[in-house]
Amino acid sequence: MPKRLLTDLSRDELTAWVESTGNASYRADQIRRWIYGKRVNSFDEMHDVSAGLRNLMKEEFELFGSSTVRHQVSKDGTEKLLLEMKDGEHVECVLMREEKRQTVCISTQIGCAMGCVFCASGLLGLKRDLSTGEILDQILRLDRLLTSEERITNVVIMGMGEPLANLKNLIPALLTLNEKGGMGLGARRITVSTVGLPEKIKELSEMNIPFNLAVSLHAPNDDLRNEIVPVNKNIQLERIMQAADDYFDKTGRRITYEYVLLAGVNDADKQAVELGKLLKHRNAHVNLIPMNEVAPLSLEAPSSPRTNQFVETLRSWNVNATVRKRKGADIDAACGQLRLAEQTNETPEVYPLEINT
Repeated sequence: MPKRLLTDLSRDELTAWVESTGNASYRADQIRRWIYGKRVNSFDEMHDVSAGLRNLMKEEFELFGSSTVRHQVSKDGTEKLLLEMKDGEHVECVLMREEKRQTVCISTQIGCAMGCVFCASGLLGLKRDLSTGEILDQILRLDRLLTSEERITNVVIMGMGEPLANLKNLIPALLTLNEKGGMGLGARRITVSTVGLPEKIKELSEMNIPFNLAVSLHAPNDDLRNEIVPVNKNIQLERIMQAADDYFDKTGRRITYEYVLLAGVNDADKQAVELGKLLKHRNAHVNLIPMNEVAPLSLEAPSSPRTNQFVETLRSWNVNATVRKRKGADIDAACGQLRLAEQTNETPEVYPLEINT
């Protein structure tokens, strides 16, 4: 039988397995410290775990659920991995470096079913959900790219896929990121992005852990959003906004609204005014994202003056708005591009990454 991925086990599940082998329960926390804190690459490196227990782990588990197919490094320090999972499917994840921050962006699905018209991640459809261990596996791979002085400071769940559509596997991963025996990251350093699934937003809020929530809005009304984000036809903007309001009320965390600017589609003064009216009475922050080029698509980003005017219009309505920084402009860092090139056997072109950190 194929071996299980060790990171698919929660702390309680790992403890139960350790006890079932006749070992003391505290060995589970030792194992987790080696995985999430000490960056080991094999079970044999876990020196304070008995050889017998290490051998049992090697018989039953895999430490990593992926292999690196491509590793690209930008001149600004951004690094991107294309990982091949055990079934041959591919996912992408990114490490972004700043002076005092190391942010990782990870995926939750192979492909995507949301159908956003500007995004490369869903052009080949949805293949499957990632398991909890496969979600965490990306973080372990990126963590091992850091120097001994560096540590992951922030995690954004903004890669391939719709995170809340895979909430059953994402929640255990979030808990491991947050737990002191896991990565030990505070909830305010973890951001979950969603196209807006109201019931799942409510489920996330019921964890009573104030993770940051980012809603991918992209339009200020249903008619336009139905064109840009087709899944909206079955959801509707009013329900999304109510779910986001409820999340803020329950967690106290300001909601971020992501808005990809598409030239001639959603970047006019009219849309900026409408968005301002929608958000003026809400504790909100708007991240404006000039669109990344996607080779098969004809959409493009607006000019810098047009983008700046959109920002100023929002601010005139007392809505906090910024334009996302570009990272990894000299590598294939835009979400989904590297996988798309791999799957279609094309030579990948260079597109900039735009991730909020």
